[in-house]
Formats: sequence, structure tokens, C-alpha cells
Amino acid sequence: MAALVCGLGSAPAARAEGVTIPNFWNPRARQERMETQPSARTVRFLTDDDFPPLHFAGPDGTPTGFVVELARAVCERLAMTCTVQARRFDTLLDALADRQGDVVAAAIPLTPALRARFLATRPYFRWPARFAARTDKGLPAPSATALADRSVGVVGGTAHAAYLRAFFPKATAKDFTDLATAEGALRRGEVDYVFADGLNLALWIGGVDAGGCCAFTGGDYLENRYFGEGIGLVTRPDDPALARALDDALQRLWDEGKYAELYLRFFPVSPF
Repeated sequence: MAALVCGLGSAPAARAEGVTIPNFWNPRARQERMETQPSARTVRFLTDDDFPPLHFAGPDGTPTGFVVELARAVCERLAMTCTVQARRFDTLLDALADRQGDVVAAAIPLTPALRARFLATRPYFRWPARFAARTDKGLPAPSATALADRSVGVVGGTAHAAYLRAFFPKATAKDFTDLATAEGALRRGEVDYVFADGLNLALWIGGVDAGGCCAFTGGDYLENRYFGEGIGLVTRPDDPALARALDDALQRLWDEGKYAELYLRFFPVSPF
């Protein structure tokens, strides 16, 4: 992963089959491993089934996706019996608070407001911002100098638009009402670059609508003030042993290669 503008660093990454796999774990945490596992119980995971590839309903209606399969791998690693129930996204945290489940595994951003109510693991996924460009233009990788007088499509009023203007002031920002319109302009060559959420861009780049026109260029941008802390497994504050066990299991899944296996399965075009 590339370094961020103004020296803002990003997480180390691994590569497999040309796909960049993010690493969000601190190697020093290996010395902080748990000696005991949670008591024998059935741990109830709550998720949403309408946000592919992170969590969605499979062909048989069973919840699946990167987040869901990671949760199942955590359960296997901890030798816990678990269930996964899909609920409407906007009801997940209230259901957790009301003890209708034990862990939320969904794309709910880690924020101070969330941490005031719940415990959360270290992030296991973040929302990188990325540049995309046409592959036939031979444009330079983005930098403050390289983007001078280059047109960059962004969705107006977003964190990406604010970041572009703050750190690439010489670029010519072109605001669009939505990402699909900006992507269409890039495909037609009406802008030189698009700067947006890496996950959404990855889905477009790898999908039929892009028609193979475009690819990521440069590295990822993960500045918390603009793009948030990412997502983690969320538990109630009265369940700290479970929260610690989940954190430990996520680290182990990274160390053992299971995280990479699942990442490659669900992200053929990496957002990172």
C-alpha cells in the first residue's frame, strides 16, 4: 500500500495472485494472546443480508459474504457454537443492546458514538479511498504534482471531495451527483481520474458496466478524519471476555492465512 499524502501511513499489506490483501493487525499483539476462551455457550451473530460482498443472502437465503464467513471462521477458531441471523441493517445495534444477539458482524462504522455504547474489536476492514483512471491513457500515478490541472471526478459534498481539495489543490475537481455518473464520465474519457470509495470502485472496475476500461492507479488513502476507522465485530460492554476472544481470533486468522483466503474469495478486485 502506498503512503498517504503528507506522510499519513497506511497498514502493511500482503499480495496474492496480484491482489493486495490489507493487514490491520499489530505484530506486538501476538504477545497479548488470551490464555482462556469464553465459557461454553452459543454465540449469536447478527448481520444484514443486503450489502454484497460484505454481507448478503446466498442462493439458498443463508447469510454469507466476507464479514459473515469471517465471523464463522472466528467461531471455528475459538471452538464456539455460533448462529448467524440476518436482520434489517438499521435494527442491528438496538437488537444487540436488547440482548437479541451477542455480536454484530456488519458494515457499521466504528465511531466515538458507537464506542460509547458498545465494545468493538480492532478493525478487520476499512474504507480506502482510491483513484481510478482509464487504462489506455497512460496517466501518471496520482500525486500533488502529477494531478496539477488534471480533471478528477468526485461525488460532491463527500469526504472524498473534501480530501481531494485539501491534499490535491492543483487538481481540477469536477463534482458529480453520484458515483455512477462519475464512473460513466471516466469510462467516456470526460475526466482523467475518479477519486472515491475503493470498495465501490472495485466492484465497478470488476463489473460489466466498466467494460474493462479502467483500473486503480496509485495507492490507498485511509486518513481517519476523512474516511473513518473501518469496521469491527461489535459486542455489548458487559461482555469483555467475548470481545477479547474475538480480537484474538481475528489476529490468529490473519497469521494463519484464513483472512487472506476469505479476502481473495470475496474481493477479486481488491479495494486496496
